[in-house]
Amino acid sequence: MDLDEARAFIREHHGAVLATRKKSGGVQMTPVGAGVDGEGRVVVSSREHAFKVRNLRRDPYVSLLILSDGLSGQWIQVEGTAAVLSMPDAMEPLVDYYRGISGEHPDWDDYRRAMAEQERVMVQITLERAGPDQHR
Repeated sequence: MDLDEARAFIREHHGAVLATRKKSGGVQMTPVGAGVDGEGRVVVSSREHAFKVRNLRRDPYVSLLILSDGLSGQWIQVEGTAAVLSMPDAMEPLVDYYRGISGEHPDWDDYRRAMAEQERVMVQITLERAGPDQHR
């Protein structure tokens, strides 16, 4: 699958399962909301102290399974390298992330305050591979 096709799919379908590598070598999976930023990276919001963030700081490899409506619908898998952007640098990317997935927030000051209080980070994934090219 072409990476631009994968980005187009993710712009329309935000439900995903993010897989990172644990320190033990196992896989840690987390349901997330995924979007695409202006530079074509897949973006995910998280908390500074979440296991997935700790895993990505140690090993930036990431795999995401993006789902459409339900388990029997179309899906794709993407893989890439993640960078974690912490506060205060994460604030405006978090605003862009929200806009890309949910539209305008009723109170951006309240949103920004909540993002700071929750110690949110922006995970930015540079895509390297996408697939499959066939579906059931």
